[in-house]
Amino acid sequence: MMTKALAALLSNPIYELVPIRGMEEAAAALPSHASVTVTASPRLGIGATLDAAEWLAAHGHDVSPHIAARSIHDRAHLADIVARIRNAGIRKAFIVGGDGDAVGEFRDGLTLLQALEPLGGWLEEIGVPSYPEGHPTITDSVLLNDLRAKQRFAHAMTTQMSFNPQAVTTWIRGVRDAGITLPIHLGVPGVLPLRKLMTIAARIGVADSTRYLLKHRSLLGHLVQGGTFGADALLTGLGSTIADPRANIRALHLFTMNQVAETVEWQRAMLSELRSA
Repeated sequence: MMTKALAALLSNPIYELVPIRGMEEAAAALPSHASVTVTASPRLGIGATLDAAEWLAAHGHDVSPHIAARSIHDRAHLADIVARIRNAGIRKAFIVGGDGDAVGEFRDGLTLLQALEPLGGWLEEIGVPSYPEGHPTITDSVLLNDLRAKQRFAHAMTTQMSFNPQAVTTWIRGVRDAGITLPIHLGVPGVLPLRKLMTIAARIGVADSTRYLLKHRSLLGHLVQGGTFGADALLTGLGSTIADPRANIRALHLFTMNQVAETVEWQRAMLSELRSA
């Protein structure tokens, strides 16, 4: 049952892309009609996210752009964004608070979700972030209360990157016990150089998880060699949780950092191995 659950999760993952130079070339390695999400940042601006999302949608992919609350000036700006993604045939969005200072009235994901409600009824899926190992600036109690409030508006929650399967399992049990019922999109790294992965992990505040990974070298994965990380051993460690109906893990979210070809190769190799087991 565990192997079957892992194979099902790996069969149609969500690939997260960053809208920087070279993204279009990296996206050429995506499977046809892939599920894709596009990140947002204050440095790149919401326009870069929307440009990339429109390009990916035009190439046949199922796209969910990140809409960062702190990047939106006002409700008119939000209406323009909603109209733009709707005109592109995009039916999904991922709502985050965002980094940096707020440029307008929206300071967190919840206030943006509330403002989006009368505008985005046609959206088929709204996703929100979640944090199995906490957030560097937000307390666990606030994160839990936010998730509880966001359930009214969202359809799924994506977990932040983690390398510690026990920490993820414990967190899932905790949020389910607390009455959070949103389906989970399990966030794991794609195939990334270890040095790059460590830098990203430090930036997003999962230093404890990084130390766990370095201590448990077996999690570096047997399908990937040469100083890179592949999530096969991590997913195997989470196998019983993935197979648990109460966990309600519906999708695999791969943080590719635009290492798409390498990540797709890994995903196909692990899926083939699971199917032949």
